Amino acid sequence: QSAMLQLAVTEIEKEAAAKEVEKQNYLAEHCPPLSLPGSMQELQELCKKLHAKIESVDEERYDTEVKLQKTTKELEDLSQKLFDLRGKFKRPPLRRVRMSADAMLRALLGSKHKVCMDLRANLKQVKKEDTEKEKDLRDVGDWRKNIEEKSGMEGRKKMFEAGE
Repeated sequence: QSAMLQLAVTEIEKEAAAKEVEKQNYLAEHCPPLSLPGSMQELQELCKKLHAKIESVDEERYDTEVKLQKTTKELEDLSQKLFDLRGKFKRPPLRRVRMSADAMLRALLGSKHKVCMDLRANLKQVKKEDTEKEKDLRDVGDWRKNIEEKSGMEGRKKMFEAGE
């Protein structure tokens, strides 16, 4: 364990030294050494240049912050849509309610509902006499019954007697 700890300490020291070297290289590349001019006029020009650079950097920082806020807002909206589409919300338990069609339409449409959904009201009235007449016609017109009566010896005997 102590050997592993020593290796880890040496690795951390190497990484810190590498970061310091990288920082020095970056500063040398991007920040030239400051040379202060001797006259007041040159110092004022240098200050103006530095102020202009600071303003441009601030503008870039502000633009990137606005873009970041915009993208985070879009991400939140999309994640909310995804959450809604996935349907992870808990569904409430539903109760069965016995309700007629009229009551359901009245509940949905409110006072505008004036159509009656009584399905039996629009049915055609059928008289019993008509059905009895139709039954008689079916009995007379049934050819199977006539065939059964004429089949066998009794049927031939009836036909022979009827013919004389």
